[in-house]
Amino acid sequence: MIKYFLYCQIFFCCAHFTNASAQQSATFTNPLLPAGADPWCIYKNGFYFYTHTTGKNITVWKTKSIAQLRTAQKKIVFTPPATGPYSKEIWAPEIHWLQGKWYIYFAADSGNNADHRLWVLENDAADPMDGEWRIKGKLTTPNDKWSIDGSVYEHKNKLYLTWSGWEGDTNLQQNIYICAMSNPWTTTGERVKISAPQLSWETHGDLDNPNDVPHVNVNEGPQILANKDKLFLIYSASGCWTEFYALGMLTTNAESDLMDTSSWKKYPQPVFKKSDKNKVFAPGHNSFFKSPDGKEDWILYHANSSAGEGCGKFRSPRAQRFVWNADGTPYFGIPVKANVAIKIPSAKKDKLPR
Repeated sequence: MIKYFLYCQIFFCCAHFTNASAQQSATFTNPLLPAGADPWCIYKNGFYFYTHTTGKNITVWKTKSIAQLRTAQKKIVFTPPATGPYSKEIWAPEIHWLQGKWYIYFAADSGNNADHRLWVLENDAADPMDGEWRIKGKLTTPNDKWSIDGSVYEHKNKLYLTWSGWEGDTNLQQNIYICAMSNPWTTTGERVKISAPQLSWETHGDLDNPNDVPHVNVNEGPQILANKDKLFLIYSASGCWTEFYALGMLTTNAESDLMDTSSWKKYPQPVFKKSDKNKVFAPGHNSFFKSPDGKEDWILYHANSSAGEGCGKFRSPRAQRFVWNADGTPYFGIPVKANVAIKIPSAKKDKLPR
Protein backbone atom coordinates (compact mmCIF):
# COMPACT_ATOMS: atom_id res chain seq x y z
CA MET A 1 0.00 0.00 0.00
CA ILE A 2 2.83 2.37 0.91
CA LYS A 3 4.64 1.48 -2.32
CA TYR A 4 1.46 2.10 -4.29
CA PHE A 5 0.98 5.48 -2.57
CA LEU A 6 4.57 6.50 -3.33
CA TYR A 7 4.18 5.37 -6.93
CA CYS A 8 1.04 7.50 -7.30
CA GLN A 9 2.77 10.50 -5.76
CA ILE A 10 5.75 10.16 -8.10
CA PHE A 11 3.47 9.64 -11.11
CA PHE A 12 1.39 12.70 -10.17
CA CYS A 13 4.48 14.88 -9.70
CA CYS A 14 5.99 13.76 -12.98
CA ALA A 15 2.72 14.30 -14.82
CA HIS A 16 2.31 17.73 -13.25
CA PHE A 17 5.89 18.67 -14.17
CA THR A 18 5.40 17.44 -17.74
CA ASN A 19 2.17 19.40 -18.15
CA ALA A 20 3.72 22.51 -16.65
CA SER A 21 6.73 22.18 -18.94
CA ALA A 22 4.50 21.70 -21.96
CA GLN A 23 2.45 24.75 -21.04
CA GLN A 24 5.60 26.77 -20.48
CA SER A 25 7.07 25.64 -23.82
CA ALA A 26 3.86 26.54 -25.63
CA THR A 27 4.26 30.23 -24.78
CA PHE A 28 6.95 32.85 -24.44
CA THR A 29 7.20 36.39 -23.15
CA ASN A 30 8.88 39.55 -24.36
CA PRO A 31 11.64 40.62 -24.25
CA LEU A 32 13.28 37.66 -25.98
CA LEU A 33 16.67 38.70 -24.56
CA PRO A 34 17.58 41.23 -21.85
CA ALA A 35 19.12 43.52 -24.48
CA GLY A 36 19.72 43.67 -28.22
CA ALA A 37 18.96 46.40 -30.74
CA ASP A 38 18.19 45.98 -34.46
CA PRO A 39 17.11 42.31 -34.28
CA TRP A 40 17.07 40.26 -37.49
CA CYS A 41 16.60 36.59 -38.33
CA ILE A 42 16.23 34.14 -41.20
CA TYR A 43 14.60 30.69 -41.16
CA LYS A 44 16.40 27.95 -43.10
CA ASN A 45 16.71 24.18 -42.87
CA GLY A 46 14.56 24.04 -39.75
CA PHE A 47 16.46 26.68 -37.78
CA TYR A 48 16.28 30.40 -37.12
CA PHE A 49 19.56 32.22 -37.45
CA TYR A 50 19.32 35.43 -35.46
CA THR A 51 21.60 38.43 -34.93
CA HIS A 52 21.46 41.93 -33.47
CA THR A 53 23.71 44.89 -32.81
CA THR A 54 26.29 44.24 -30.11
CA GLY A 55 28.46 47.19 -31.18
CA LYS A 56 31.71 45.27 -30.78
CA ASN A 57 31.32 42.09 -32.84
CA ILE A 58 28.80 40.08 -34.82
CA THR A 59 27.15 37.19 -33.01
CA VAL A 60 24.77 34.65 -34.55
CA TRP A 61 22.22 32.60 -32.60
CA LYS A 62 20.83 29.28 -33.88
CA THR A 63 17.51 27.98 -32.59
CA LYS A 64 14.51 25.87 -33.56
CA SER A 65 12.25 28.53 -32.05
CA ILE A 66 12.83 32.27 -32.03
CA ALA A 67 11.07 32.23 -28.65
CA GLN A 68 13.99 30.26 -27.15
CA LEU A 69 16.82 32.71 -27.81
CA ARG A 70 17.83 32.80 -24.16
CA THR A 71 18.99 29.18 -24.30
CA ALA A 72 20.00 29.06 -27.97
CA GLN A 73 23.43 28.15 -29.31
CA LYS A 74 25.38 31.28 -30.20
CA LYS A 75 28.70 32.06 -31.78
CA ILE A 76 30.79 35.16 -32.44
CA VAL A 77 31.34 34.95 -36.20
CA PHE A 78 33.21 38.23 -36.67
CA THR A 79 35.44 40.30 -34.43
CA PRO A 80 36.57 43.55 -36.09
CA PRO A 81 40.21 44.61 -36.28
CA ALA A 82 41.50 47.10 -33.71
CA THR A 83 41.75 49.87 -36.29
CA GLY A 84 40.61 50.56 -39.83
CA PRO A 85 37.46 51.50 -41.75
CA TYR A 86 35.29 48.73 -40.28
CA SER A 87 36.76 48.54 -36.78
CA LYS A 88 34.21 50.49 -34.72
CA GLU A 89 30.46 50.95 -34.19
CA ILE A 90 29.32 47.67 -35.73
CA TRP A 91 25.62 48.28 -36.36
CA ALA A 92 22.53 46.40 -37.58
CA PRO A 93 23.92 43.11 -38.97
CA GLU A 94 21.68 41.03 -41.19
CA ILE A 95 22.32 37.42 -42.22
CA HIS A 96 21.10 36.25 -45.65
CA TRP A 97 21.28 33.11 -47.77
CA LEU A 98 21.85 34.24 -51.37
CA GLN A 99 22.96 32.35 -54.46
CA GLY A 100 24.17 29.35 -52.47
CA LYS A 101 26.19 31.20 -49.83
CA TRP A 102 25.70 33.00 -46.53
CA TYR A 103 26.22 36.75 -46.33
CA ILE A 104 26.16 39.15 -43.41
CA TYR A 105 25.67 42.86 -44.10
CA PHE A 106 26.61 45.41 -41.46
CA ALA A 107 27.52 49.05 -41.01
CA ALA A 108 30.79 50.13 -39.39
CA ASP A 109 33.19 53.06 -39.20
CA SER A 110 36.75 53.94 -38.18
CA GLY A 111 35.70 55.63 -34.96
CA ASN A 112 34.33 58.66 -36.80
CA ASN A 113 30.58 58.47 -37.46
CA ALA A 114 30.91 60.33 -40.77
CA ASP A 115 32.87 57.31 -42.05
CA HIS A 116 29.98 54.86 -41.60
CA ARG A 117 29.63 52.57 -44.60
CA LEU A 118 28.25 49.12 -45.38
CA TRP A 119 30.38 45.96 -45.37
CA VAL A 120 29.87 42.33 -46.38
CA LEU A 121 30.94 39.01 -44.83
CA GLU A 122 30.73 35.75 -46.81
CA ASN A 123 30.60 32.09 -45.75
CA ASP A 124 30.16 29.15 -48.14
CA ALA A 125 29.42 26.54 -45.44
CA ALA A 126 25.96 24.94 -45.42
CA ASP A 127 25.48 26.00 -41.79
CA PRO A 128 26.47 29.59 -40.92
CA MET A 129 27.70 28.39 -37.54
CA ASP A 130 30.37 26.39 -39.41
CA GLY A 131 32.98 27.36 -41.95
CA GLU A 132 34.85 30.64 -42.13
CA TRP A 133 33.33 34.10 -42.28
CA ARG A 134 35.50 36.28 -44.52
CA ILE A 135 35.35 39.98 -45.28
CA LYS A 136 34.12 40.09 -48.85
CA GLY A 137 34.64 43.82 -48.92
CA LYS A 138 32.94 47.18 -48.73
CA LEU A 139 29.41 47.32 -50.12
CA THR A 140 29.92 50.64 -51.86
CA THR A 141 26.61 52.39 -52.42
CA PRO A 142 26.17 54.68 -55.45
CA ASN A 143 27.72 58.09 -54.61
CA ASP A 144 29.50 56.42 -51.65
CA LYS A 145 27.86 58.57 -48.98
CA TRP A 146 27.22 57.77 -45.29
CA SER A 147 25.28 54.49 -45.24
CA ILE A 148 23.80 52.29 -42.50
CA ASP A 149 21.04 49.67 -42.10
CA GLY A 150 21.67 47.88 -45.38
CA SER A 151 19.13 45.21 -46.28
CA VAL A 152 19.12 43.02 -49.40
CA TYR A 153 15.87 41.91 -51.03
CA GLU A 154 15.39 39.52 -53.94
CA HIS A 155 12.48 40.36 -56.24
CA LYS A 156 11.79 38.65 -59.57
CA ASN A 157 15.26 37.11 -59.57
CA LYS A 158 16.92 40.49 -59.08
CA LEU A 159 18.70 41.77 -56.00
CA TYR A 160 18.03 45.18 -54.50
CA LEU A 161 19.72 47.02 -51.65
CA THR A 162 17.82 49.40 -49.38
CA TRP A 163 19.55 51.50 -46.73
CA SER A 164 19.50 54.68 -44.68
CA GLY A 165 21.86 57.39 -45.84
CA TRP A 166 22.80 61.03 -46.10
CA GLU A 167 22.12 63.08 -49.20
CA GLY A 168 25.59 64.62 -49.02
CA ASP A 169 28.51 64.59 -46.61
CA THR A 170 26.78 66.38 -43.72
CA ASN A 171 24.41 64.92 -41.17
CA LEU A 172 21.27 66.92 -41.93
CA GLN A 173 18.80 64.02 -42.20
CA GLN A 174 18.64 60.30 -42.97
CA ASN A 175 16.73 59.16 -46.05
CA ILE A 176 15.77 55.73 -47.40
CA TYR A 177 17.52 54.80 -50.65
CA ILE A 178 17.31 51.85 -53.03
CA CYS A 179 19.63 50.58 -55.76
CA ALA A 180 20.09 47.46 -57.85
CA MET A 181 22.79 44.85 -57.23
CA SER A 182 24.72 42.79 -59.77
CA ASN A 183 25.62 40.21 -57.11
CA PRO A 184 25.35 39.93 -53.30
CA TRP A 185 28.38 42.19 -52.71
CA THR A 186 28.17 44.72 -55.56
CA THR A 187 25.74 47.57 -56.24
CA THR A 188 25.06 48.84 -59.73
CA GLY A 189 23.48 51.90 -61.33
CA GLU A 190 22.19 54.91 -59.43
CA ARG A 191 20.74 55.27 -55.97
CA VAL A 192 17.12 56.41 -55.76
CA LYS A 193 15.64 58.18 -52.76
CA ILE A 194 12.25 56.66 -51.98
CA SER A 195 11.55 58.20 -48.57
CA ALA A 196 12.59 61.27 -46.60
CA PRO A 197 11.39 62.34 -43.14
CA GLN A 198 8.78 64.96 -44.00
CA LEU A 199 5.60 64.15 -42.06
CA SER A 200 5.12 65.61 -38.59
CA TRP A 201 5.42 62.23 -36.82
CA GLU A 202 8.70 61.50 -38.68
CA THR A 203 10.47 64.71 -37.72
CA HIS A 204 11.07 64.40 -33.99
CA GLY A 205 14.83 64.46 -33.80
CA ASP A 206 16.25 67.64 -32.29
CA LEU A 207 19.39 66.58 -30.45
CA ASP A 208 19.01 69.58 -28.11
CA ASN A 209 22.65 69.95 -27.13
CA PRO A 210 24.78 73.03 -26.51
CA ASN A 211 26.90 72.57 -29.63
CA ASP A 212 24.21 73.79 -32.01
CA VAL A 213 23.88 70.43 -33.75
CA PRO A 214 21.24 70.91 -36.47
CA HIS A 215 17.80 69.35 -36.27
CA VAL A 216 18.30 65.77 -37.42
CA ASN A 217 15.32 63.94 -38.90
CA VAL A 218 15.46 60.21 -39.47
CA ASN A 219 14.19 57.49 -41.80
CA GLU A 220 16.13 54.25 -41.20
CA GLY A 221 15.96 50.46 -40.84
CA PRO A 222 14.15 49.65 -44.14
CA GLN A 223 12.66 46.16 -44.52
CA ILE A 224 10.64 44.94 -47.51
CA LEU A 225 7.62 42.72 -46.90
CA ALA A 226 5.62 41.03 -49.68
CA ASN A 227 1.97 40.04 -49.74
CA LYS A 228 0.23 38.85 -52.90
CA ASP A 229 0.57 41.61 -55.53
CA LYS A 230 1.98 44.24 -53.19
CA LEU A 231 5.29 45.13 -51.61
CA PHE A 232 5.61 47.07 -48.38
CA LEU A 233 8.70 48.81 -47.11
CA ILE A 234 8.54 49.20 -43.34
CA TYR A 235 10.98 51.70 -41.87
CA SER A 236 11.75 53.47 -38.59
CA ALA A 237 11.21 57.21 -38.28
CA SER A 238 12.09 60.04 -35.89
CA GLY A 239 15.18 59.89 -33.71
CA CYS A 240 15.64 56.72 -31.67
CA TRP A 241 16.70 59.04 -28.83
CA THR A 242 13.15 60.47 -28.74
CA GLU A 243 9.88 59.06 -27.43
CA PHE A 244 8.40 59.23 -30.95
CA TYR A 245 10.46 56.53 -32.68
CA ALA A 246 7.94 54.46 -34.64
CA LEU A 247 7.41 52.41 -37.80
CA GLY A 248 6.17 53.88 -41.07
CA MET A 249 5.22 52.20 -44.32
CA LEU A 250 5.70 52.66 -48.05
CA THR A 251 3.83 50.51 -50.55
CA THR A 252 4.10 49.68 -54.22
CA ASN A 253 2.65 47.19 -56.68
CA ALA A 254 4.82 44.11 -57.12
CA GLU A 255 4.82 44.71 -60.89
CA SER A 256 6.06 48.29 -60.53
CA ASP A 257 9.59 49.51 -61.16
CA LEU A 258 11.14 49.48 -57.69
CA MET A 259 13.69 52.05 -58.86
CA ASP A 260 10.96 54.57 -59.72
CA THR A 261 10.42 56.93 -56.78
CA SER A 262 6.88 57.70 -57.88
CA SER A 263 5.85 54.04 -57.61
CA TRP A 264 6.29 54.14 -53.81
CA LYS A 265 3.45 55.63 -51.77
CA LYS A 266 3.88 56.62 -48.13
CA TYR A 267 1.19 56.00 -45.53
CA PRO A 268 0.35 59.21 -43.65
CA GLN A 269 0.47 57.72 -40.14
CA PRO A 270 2.80 55.30 -38.34
CA VAL A 271 1.81 51.64 -38.54
CA PHE A 272 3.41 50.64 -35.21
CA LYS A 273 4.20 52.97 -32.33
CA LYS A 274 4.74 53.19 -28.58
CA SER A 275 2.13 52.09 -26.08
CA ASP A 276 2.13 54.03 -22.81
CA LYS A 277 -0.49 51.64 -21.45
CA ASN A 278 1.66 48.55 -22.16
CA LYS A 279 4.91 50.32 -21.22
CA VAL A 280 6.56 49.68 -24.58
CA PHE A 281 8.50 52.70 -25.80
CA ALA A 282 10.28 53.61 -29.04
CA PRO A 283 9.51 50.36 -30.92
CA GLY A 284 11.47 50.18 -34.14
CA HIS A 285 14.16 48.76 -36.41
CA ASN A 286 12.15 45.68 -37.17
CA SER A 287 12.42 42.60 -39.35
CA PHE A 288 10.00 39.82 -40.24
CA PHE A 289 9.84 36.04 -40.04
CA LYS A 290 7.41 33.20 -40.72
CA SER A 291 6.38 30.53 -38.23
CA PRO A 292 8.08 27.13 -38.76
CA ASP A 293 5.00 25.83 -40.60
CA GLY A 294 4.90 28.93 -42.80
CA LYS A 295 1.33 29.81 -41.80
CA GLU A 296 1.92 32.78 -39.49
CA ASP A 297 3.60 36.14 -39.98
CA TRP A 298 5.64 37.69 -37.18
CA ILE A 299 7.33 41.01 -36.59
CA LEU A 300 10.64 41.17 -34.71
CA TYR A 301 11.60 44.57 -33.28
CA HIS A 302 13.40 46.32 -30.46
CA ALA A 303 11.88 48.58 -27.82
CA ASN A 304 12.44 50.09 -24.39
CA SER A 305 10.48 49.23 -21.25
CA SER A 306 10.57 52.77 -19.83
CA ALA A 307 10.34 56.26 -21.22
CA GLY A 308 13.56 58.20 -21.65
CA GLU A 309 15.85 55.20 -22.22
CA GLY A 310 16.84 56.36 -25.70
CA CYS A 311 19.12 54.48 -28.10
CA GLY A 312 21.37 52.79 -25.57
CA LYS A 313 21.72 49.45 -23.84
CA PHE A 314 18.10 49.24 -22.68
CA ARG A 315 16.65 48.33 -26.06
CA SER A 316 15.60 44.67 -26.17
CA PRO A 317 14.33 42.33 -28.92
CA ARG A 318 10.64 41.45 -28.97
CA ALA A 319 8.35 39.47 -31.27
CA GLN A 320 4.63 39.27 -31.90
CA ARG A 321 2.32 37.93 -34.56
CA PHE A 322 0.68 40.22 -37.09
CA VAL A 323 -2.19 39.73 -39.54
CA TRP A 324 -3.34 41.11 -42.88
CA ASN A 325 -6.14 43.57 -43.49
CA ALA A 326 -8.79 42.92 -46.13
CA ASP A 327 -6.99 45.27 -48.52
CA GLY A 328 -3.78 43.25 -48.23
CA THR A 329 -1.92 45.68 -45.96
CA PRO A 330 -0.25 44.43 -42.76
CA TYR A 331 -1.81 45.11 -39.37
CA PHE A 332 0.81 45.05 -36.63
CA GLY A 333 -1.47 46.01 -33.74
CA ILE A 334 -0.14 47.39 -30.45
CA PRO A 335 3.19 46.38 -28.89
CA VAL A 336 2.58 43.56 -26.40
CA LYS A 337 3.38 44.27 -22.78
CA ALA A 338 6.48 42.67 -21.29
CA ASN A 339 6.05 39.36 -19.42
CA VAL A 340 2.66 38.62 -20.99
CA ALA A 341 2.37 35.04 -22.30
CA ILE A 342 2.33 34.81 -26.10
CA LYS A 343 1.63 31.58 -27.97
CA ILE A 344 4.78 30.42 -29.76
CA PRO A 345 4.86 30.50 -33.59
CA SER A 346 2.99 27.53 -35.03
CA ALA A 347 5.18 24.52 -35.78
CA LYS A 348 4.80 21.81 -38.38
CA LYS A 349 2.32 19.07 -37.40
CA ASP A 350 1.59 21.00 -34.19
CA LYS A 351 4.79 19.70 -32.59
CA LEU A 352 6.53 21.88 -30.06
CA PRO A 353 10.12 22.78 -30.96
CA ARG A 354 12.75 20.82 -29.04
